[in-house]
Amino acid sequence: MNNSTDSSALHVLQSVFGYDAFRLQQQAIIDHLVTGGDALVLMPTGGGKSVCYQIPSIVRPGVGIVVSPLIALMQDQVDAMRQIGVRAAFLNSTLSSEAMRAVEDALRSNELDLLYVSPERLMLPRMLDLIDSISVSLFAIDEAHCVSQWGHDFRPEYVQLSVLHERFPNIPRIALTATADSTTQREIIERLALTESRQFISGFDRPNIRYRISENSGNSRDQLLRFIRNEHPGDAGIVYCLSRKRVEEIAAWLESKELTALPYHAGLSTQVRQQNQERFLREEAVIIVATIAFGMGIDKPDVRFVAHLNMPKSLEAYYQETGRAGRDNLPADAWMMYGLQDVITLKKMQASSDAPEEIKRIEHHKLEAMLGLCELTTCRRQALLRYFGDELNEPCGNCDTCLDPPETWDATTTTQKALSCVHRTGQRFGVSYLVDILLGKDNERIRNFGHDKVSTYGIGNELNQSEWRDLYRQLIARGLLAVDIEGYGSLKLTEESRPVLRGEQPLQLRKLSRKSRAKKRERKTSRFADTGNSALWQALRNRRQQLADEQGVPAYMIFHDATLAEMMENRPETLEQLSNISGIGERKLVDYGEEFLDVLNEYRKLDESAQTDTEEETLQLFRLGMDADAIAAQRGLKATTIYNHLARGIERNEVPLGKVVPLQHNQLEAIRFAIEQYDGGKRLKPVFDALEGEFSYEVLRCVRSDMTR
Repeated sequence: MNNSTDSSALHVLQSVFGYDAFRLQQQAIIDHLVTGGDALVLMPTGGGKSVCYQIPSIVRPGVGIVVSPLIALMQDQVDAMRQIGVRAAFLNSTLSSEAMRAVEDALRSNELDLLYVSPERLMLPRMLDLIDSISVSLFAIDEAHCVSQWGHDFRPEYVQLSVLHERFPNIPRIALTATADSTTQREIIERLALTESRQFISGFDRPNIRYRISENSGNSRDQLLRFIRNEHPGDAGIVYCLSRKRVEEIAAWLESKELTALPYHAGLSTQVRQQNQERFLREEAVIIVATIAFGMGIDKPDVRFVAHLNMPKSLEAYYQETGRAGRDNLPADAWMMYGLQDVITLKKMQASSDAPEEIKRIEHHKLEAMLGLCELTTCRRQALLRYFGDELNEPCGNCDTCLDPPETWDATTTTQKALSCVHRTGQRFGVSYLVDILLGKDNERIRNFGHDKVSTYGIGNELNQSEWRDLYRQLIARGLLAVDIEGYGSLKLTEESRPVLRGEQPLQLRKLSRKSRAKKRERKTSRFADTGNSALWQALRNRRQQLADEQGVPAYMIFHDATLAEMMENRPETLEQLSNISGIGERKLVDYGEEFLDVLNEYRKLDESAQTDTEEETLQLFRLGMDADAIAAQRGLKATTIYNHLARGIERNEVPLGKVVPLQHNQLEAIRFAIEQYDGGKRLKPVFDALEGEFSYEVLRCVRSDMTR
């Protein structure tokens, strides 16, 4: 691809990347960079940050230099660019001397659009001298939060990147991140000398991710297995654990249950880690079980779930780790189990670290905020976004506390017993011992301390052992009790506990239940897997995997799941029709178009004869007065399938639109106008979005059929 200053950014988006329109603030960011401005971009994972520097690198003269800490992923990033015809390369320590010389020669000859480089490599005097001698379109500093000393991904090399402004003041710079609170944003601006830059803050919300957090009642492993089998069979996912030992145990156990599960932690050899990460990226249905050593910058778009078997140490870590799910903006799950032991373990880790006291205090507050999210009884997404300075005006409707609101209870009297027991025993004991006293256990340790004589001995029979532990965890989360790490996990009363103990302040807590209140929910994570076309869906995935294996690249680099799903929805019959599918640019149309049309045409022939009979049965039932839902129930089909039959009946003028979807005149006109505005509704998603989701895809499809008859 040749750089050209008169190339339109929108034209590049459509012809190279295969997308109709920009999202969020992409166009404003790109326009700003193309005209030479600096930018700080905060955009949620899956929002399309990469396009913000890739397109200006193509449009502006010279090569775009992308600074990234992710050496292990540079090869995949370059492969993805080459798939769509962008001239890309990388420079890092994995290359041979000969390969490095070839890349440097390509740079000098102006034969590259993008170069990915690590900060360590960029800062070498030889590299800076090379940059001096070539034409550079821009510098992109990816994962810019790594510059923050207070962050969990601090990279000291990032601090040196201010030299880019000093040495190359006329080359525009863009710093990008998905994880930065207001403090980190200020630090990025200061350390990277971006005080004159324009800031583009797109918010933190990931509405496609469903947040679900549950208390660990001792069977988290079994619950994880049920979650995967019931809601994510055949899906790729990540399971995070706190320790290396736990990672190994869970991976082996999931393997024993006939799932493909691979461990990943810093204790494994570099070769094993690379092999496991490679399989995760390139194969379907692989689950990685990992410590936080895994995942930074993972580009795999079709991770359908991220599960935590232990509580992360901060909301920043939780947000970044869960953000690895659903990068393709299709539905995904962030699922977590946590317990009291997580709190104690994390606090011990903080106390035993060699960090300065100032950092320890910050880490303590971050852990308290994380625990607070776990114990919420209100919308989790609102609280998570508020932590990052982002506001959501209404509850999200896509987290567990919205979908299944927890019950609360007046825990004042029971809490007084729990706090009093801490006081009566001298604030020197941990949860297990205190629970034994409240339950009146007869054991030698209690007798030796004389605690069988205290007033709280045996007064707690209203709760069982597990429920008392849950109660103590909530009191720690509320700040009524503190864990004394140096005292081996003993509990201490805080000032906040005094009003409750004295009966001056009532206390409502999440209701403790003897069995899980979790409801069985409809699986929404694969909107295309339940359409009655599972055989076609699998055939498209198989062809994609075959092509990926032939080229040695991950399957998602051929096409994302969302692109395959749109093929299923629209069933293109020609290359021209296929070119209207989102994610198919000119290069991929040439390389893969015929391959996927073959699959679609093969299934079209198989479907045609069977389809005629089943559609006619639907139309006969409709003429007898049954609506779509009633027909679906009688025939054991999904309502979506019935509406598809009716839409084709409308197109053939066999049934009237008004009988299928009764709409008011102004509603019908609004839908028709939107369809006309978006290329006759060849793709319905832009129409759906333009109408702000007021009308279902089924209604839109029927109106489109009426317009084309």
